[in-house]
Amino acid sequence: MHMKLKLDKVTKSPVFPPGHQWQFEKRKDGYESDVTAMVRRMLEDEAIREDQRVAWERWRNDNSSLKKP
Repeated sequence: MHMKLKLDKVTKSPVFPPGHQWQFEKRKDGYESDVTAMVRRMLEDEAIREDQRVAWERWRNDNSSLKKP
């Protein structure tokens, strides 16, 4: 039995213009890498946060990788 993805539940991922640069600042109270600071800043964008939430839910509820072929 294959799980069918309901297309009406799939959200469009946000698209940013070519060359878009994320402005971010590292935390001052301890070590933080550039990547962690950038991801933290990206997740402040509601569209990205919602896209990642939907992707996580889809991955978490898909047990097809647990089944043997």
